[in-house]
Order: sequence, then structure tokens, then C-alpha cells
Amino acid sequence: MTKIIDYVFSIGSPWSYIGLEPFLDLVEKAGAEIRPYLTTVVEENGGIFSRNRPEARRQYWQRDLKRWAGFRGKNLLLENRPPLADPAPAAFMVIAAYLDGEPWLDLTKVLQEAFWGRGEDIGNPEVRKAIATAAGFDGDALSKREGDVDVRGKWAADREFAIKNGVFGFPSFLHDGELYWGQDNLHFLESHLNGVKP
Repeated sequence: MTKIIDYVFSIGSPWSYIGLEPFLDLVEKAGAEIRPYLTTVVEENGGIFSRNRPEARRQYWQRDLKRWAGFRGKNLLLENRPPLADPAPAAFMVIAAYLDGEPWLDLTKVLQEAFWGRGEDIGNPEVRKAIATAAGFDGDALSKREGDVDVRGKWAADREFAIKNGVFGFPSFLHDGELYWGQDNLHFLESHLNGVKP
């Protein structure tokens, strides 16, 4: 029986970006299947946008991100970032790719790499269309799909799923009724997938 992991994440989450490859390695080893859910910080469950955190916590957050990025071998541009639009609309493009049976994980990777690794404005539809096209996708077609009813419907349903299942931050992983928050908890998810529920 195939093991299912509900993967709740945000395109605009640096932690989702940092933890994606090790998560995919774990999924491959376990022979699991991913069901994606995309949303933004779930304030209804206690999630807090970084801009609303006290300065001391923001400073620690940035330092911890740098430590983990180095540990994971990820390029992370935090200082001297140009003014960028809200990256959340890039989720519509990823959802469109998922619904159309395209490699949505590859698209997620290139969009997050652009945003967090190079400071590119994926909130701008022309920018993300160009990024998708350069990665081998039909950027124009995916861009046009972003406003479609099924895409927006999944976006709304994904948020309801996150609220209902107690998700507040990213990335979050649900398997067999258990919630694991954060890329630093992947080892607990791995144990669970191997039959040992922490």
C-alpha cells in the first residue's frame, strides 16, 4: 500500500525552499506519494508572518535560516534583496501545473530558487512566466491558467485543509494522522514512514 504524505507549503516560505530536496530524498527512499497543498501563513492557527514578529525573533529567524541554508547547501539571499511583490500568486502557477499533470515539483524548485536564491520577483506574472519558460514549461499557458476556477478552487480548498488539520507554518507534513512541522522534523517523519511513530 502506497504511503501518502500531505505536503502543506508556501512558495514564499524560505523553510519550504531549504527543506524541499531533503524531503524529496525521504519520499523517494520511502516510496511515498505526495499530495500538495499550497497556502500562506495560517494565522487562524497561530501562524505569524515574519514582518509581524518582534525584532529579536526576526534577527534569530534570519540567523537560523542562514545556518540551515548552509547545512542544506542552499544559496539564500536575505540581505540587500530588491523590493519584491508578494510571491503568493506564484502558487497559482504551481497549482495549475499540478492539476494539468505537469512536474509541479520542478516548477516549485525553479520558482523558489529564483525568489530565495537570486531575489527575483516571482510575484510579478511576467517574471514567473519567463522563469517557467526557461525551465522548459509552457509559461504562457500556465500563466493564463492562474485565474481559472479549478486553480482558484484548489487554492481555497488547500487553505481550508490547512486550517482543519492544525497547520500554522511551513513546511508541514501529514502522514497517517500525524502532523510534523518544519524541515527540521523530517527525521521524525522518516521514522514514521519506516513504521516507528515518534
